[in-house]
Amino acid sequence: MTGRGLIWPLLRLPAVLLAVALAAFLLMKISPVDPVDAYLGPAIAHLGPERKAEIAARWGLDRPAGEQFLHWARNLFAGDWGFSTSFNAPVAEVLRARLGPSALLAGGAWLLSGLLGFGLALVAAGWRGRWPDRLIKAYCYLLAATPTFWLAMLLLLLFSVVLRWTPVCCAGPIGVPAEAVTFALRLAHLILPLTVLTLFGVAQVALHVRAKLVDVLASDHVLLARAQGAGRWDILLRHGAPNAALPAITILFASTGEIFGGSILAEQVFAWPGLGRATVQAGLEGDVALLLAITLVTAAVVASANTVADLLYRLVDPRIRRDTP
Repeated sequence: MTGRGLIWPLLRLPAVLLAVALAAFLLMKISPVDPVDAYLGPAIAHLGPERKAEIAARWGLDRPAGEQFLHWARNLFAGDWGFSTSFNAPVAEVLRARLGPSALLAGGAWLLSGLLGFGLALVAAGWRGRWPDRLIKAYCYLLAATPTFWLAMLLLLLFSVVLRWTPVCCAGPIGVPAEAVTFALRLAHLILPLTVLTLFGVAQVALHVRAKLVDVLASDHVLLARAQGAGRWDILLRHGAPNAALPAITILFASTGEIFGGSILAEQVFAWPGLGRATVQAGLEGDVALLLAITLVTAAVVASANTVADLLYRLVDPRIRRDTP
């Protein structure tokens, strides 16, 4: 891969982030939520219009929208992410506190869904038309049609309320300081939300990779391998898996945004202290600074995932490496 092929994705990323930030800012401006009213809550009944106008002026909300956006962009380049009105703390502190739990949950689900989806695709394609294939396809279609929040509430009701095998919520026991929570307790609280997000991401990977594997297994070189006495698993692992690696990488990295979107709902159901739950709270309270920061972080992760996928293509398929200028 040449320097030109590496520079272009790096130049494209700032343009993507700028477009995403501008779109998010405009959506917040046309939102019916008033940041001052949301911040004051019930106390708004005891304040007059002059006091509200004073708070809006202190936050810079009395300025034109374009001036507000440019002011936020200048501060961002200077390293100032702004102040979160919904958490009453600097945005940078909110991000630091919640980025780790979100990365653990969404990143773990992303990796596990890719591995599980690829394995199910191998089995489905290897036994095409038989009961394992039919069972896996029915499972994937059912998952693809199931809302994330409904699946989360169903598993929460079953395993936490009825069976009492898993904790009901949060990243640790309620009332226990974070430094006192052991690894075993953290893992126990992670299992159920991680399972929900993993199941949510499996369907697309399995169905897309299975379709590619079916085409590969019907090719001439696989027919030749069968004629030479190669077994089912030998064909799947030596001929099917390498040829299905490209579509698997494509769909896995393309599903990064969907995993993050699903984590917002899962974090709400399980009260997981991540960026997804912070996004909902910031949206309800009109916290523009925090919403813009979370949007930029999410866009950067998704865009970086696509760039990494482009680089992995060249490692998996030498033909792409030779054809790249």
